[in-house]
Amino acid sequence: MSDTSQSPLRGLGFAFAAFGLFATHDAVIKLLGAQFAVFQIIFFAMLFAFVPMAVMMLADRQVDNFRPHHPWLILTRSATSVIAMSAAFYAFTVLPLAEVYALLFATPLLITAMSAWLLGEPVRGQRWAAVVVGLIGVLIVLRPGVTVITFGHVCGLIAAFCSALGSIIMRKIGGEERTAVMILYPMLSSILSMGVILPFVYVPMQIVDLGLSASVGVMSVFAQMMIIAAYRAAPAAVVAPTQYSQILWATAFGALFFNELPDMWVGVGAAVIIASGVFIVWRESRPSVSVRNPILRNPNPRYDAGPSPKPKHRRPEQS
Repeated sequence: MSDTSQSPLRGLGFAFAAFGLFATHDAVIKLLGAQFAVFQIIFFAMLFAFVPMAVMMLADRQVDNFRPHHPWLILTRSATSVIAMSAAFYAFTVLPLAEVYALLFATPLLITAMSAWLLGEPVRGQRWAAVVVGLIGVLIVLRPGVTVITFGHVCGLIAAFCSALGSIIMRKIGGEERTAVMILYPMLSSILSMGVILPFVYVPMQIVDLGLSASVGVMSVFAQMMIIAAYRAAPAAVVAPTQYSQILWATAFGALFFNELPDMWVGVGAAVIIASGVFIVWRESRPSVSVRNPILRNPNPRYDAGPSPKPKHRRPEQS
């Protein structure tokens, strides 16, 4: 029987809207980063994001408590979330938007490589080749020895690595931990850790700046909700590649608001990384490749606001 709730066109609409919102969220971070430390931006963004997320969690009658089944892995996942968010926010404040995205797009490649090592999942030769090609794309973007690799570039790579590690942890414990637990602890960790640092970096904020910080948190929540809707409406192999549309938004926002135009090598490297990522998604969407697909099960490894609630995956109909 066909699933009447599946609508690829509607799923694509939700996905493109979500990633457009994420790109807007990142452009606002860059704007705020000209005046405020990333720790201050994260603190207020997560504080405002916590309000709608807390309301949704409290409305979930299936949640009886928030005690994790794997406290150390949840703690590790929370730490990777804080590090990834801090590193990505900093990279956005000092590098062109498109360049940061080119580095963050290495996340699915790292997930594929790490899933073989940490989860024992089968990764065959073609996907290993795609990972290698994608990492060559990263080198094309960085051009070590030709251009200066700054701390911002290092932070972009750290964000990609920590996002990948966090996604691997979610893949490992996602079947046993409640969504509310996987959302709550990273968010609280972000608020508490940034709150400790805040007195040392705080700069008074005008009401407009405070509103922009609030918009970062709120946009993150709504974008994640749209991602969930997208994966419920369309197959993962259709939705997952839409994350690369962010490079178009980044190029447009960079040109319009920050006087940024990515050079030819950033474009070439980004194209190589995107092609590798799309190939991996396509390979993992084939049922004969692997029973367990970390990228498609956790399709949107974002670095902010904790993990998205997992979309419900249905088992294929037996013919």
